[in-house]
Amino acid sequence: MKLRRRSTVVAGAVALMLVPAAVAVANGGGRSHDTSLRALGAQQGLRIGTAVDAAQLGSNKAYTGIVADQFSAVTAENAMKWDAVEPSQGVHNWKAADDLVKFAQQNGQAVRGHTLMWHNQTPGWLTTGVANGSITDAQLRDILHQHVTDEVTHFKGKVWQWDVVNEVFANSWETPQADGLNRDDFWVKHLGSGVIADVFRWAHQADPKALLMYNDYNITGEDGTNVKFQAVYDFVKNLRKQGVPIDGIGEQGHLDTQYGFDAQRYQADLQAYGDLGLKVAITEADVRTFVGNSTDQVPTDALAQFAQPYEFSELLKGCQLVSQCISFTAWGVYDGDSWIPGTFSGEGYGLLYDVNLQPKVAYSTLQQDLKLAAGGHHGPAGSGN
Repeated sequence: MKLRRRSTVVAGAVALMLVPAAVAVANGGGRSHDTSLRALGAQQGLRIGTAVDAAQLGSNKAYTGIVADQFSAVTAENAMKWDAVEPSQGVHNWKAADDLVKFAQQNGQAVRGHTLMWHNQTPGWLTTGVANGSITDAQLRDILHQHVTDEVTHFKGKVWQWDVVNEVFANSWETPQADGLNRDDFWVKHLGSGVIADVFRWAHQADPKALLMYNDYNITGEDGTNVKFQAVYDFVKNLRKQGVPIDGIGEQGHLDTQYGFDAQRYQADLQAYGDLGLKVAITEADVRTFVGNSTDQVPTDALAQFAQPYEFSELLKGCQLVSQCISFTAWGVYDGDSWIPGTFSGEGYGLLYDVNLQPKVAYSTLQQDLKLAAGGHHGPAGSGN
């Protein structure tokens, strides 16, 4: 995604601020519950989560232990997406998602469901049918309605937050529709803007107690403008006026150390969403940088080793300073199992644990942020169903 370039002033500040943290990395993985991220977050009512790879859970002992010990919320990285749960029309495969939910229940964790309506990772049978005309737009709407109802009903009472609609707004460098939506989005193109309200209503009907979120990136000014933020803000404000059951906003939080990050704007935008009466959540946090190779993912610039934990810290602190922020989720556990190298050529090093599942400076920095804020404003952590 396109972000504005970092200034040398900010980069210099990063180096100065992170030197102490660089020599204070926790030994071991921070496994003790009294200093785990989940325990420290619970002291201020903030759930600390991670996206979980179903293939790693259970089969990788170290990975599984970190997920259980360090996090109080889990998101299915892929196991709840439409192509995973309905590979053939009308034929569902819930096993990987069910296994994650069971794991979460056994470990006292809340579950974030991800995602119900997205232009990507839709089943091949659906996109092929639309492309060849065997599925009309009217049928597509009925199929989407059935999918939302089936999935939310299947997990009723087990999912705390749902990313109901994902990434339908135009980026600041694209030409949007008048309402700010991406005119080329698969769902918007075929079903129109009104489908967004419909999907929230369908999800609410299936599970009235689940928190229903709109999820996207660059919606708190990370692109150097507030264009996308304003579009989302205005659209969601209008949905609320119409009585549409939308409960919150998920800011993904994908950052890159080579670009700028305005932490003040980020916090102000989170607060603006909160002032609409919405919950907010950081849903997919990672901070990538250039690396020598995708195997060991050592940053090519020494400064990035300071910038990465600094920007992770700013993401967390912005959430901590907004009382409506209920969870902070990293998009993966460790660098050896991250989406970044396969998506951004030459980049990596984006998560809290390195390729060997050892905690990085980013881990100990967040740990310290949580320690300093323990007993803060959030109150008891939500039950998460």
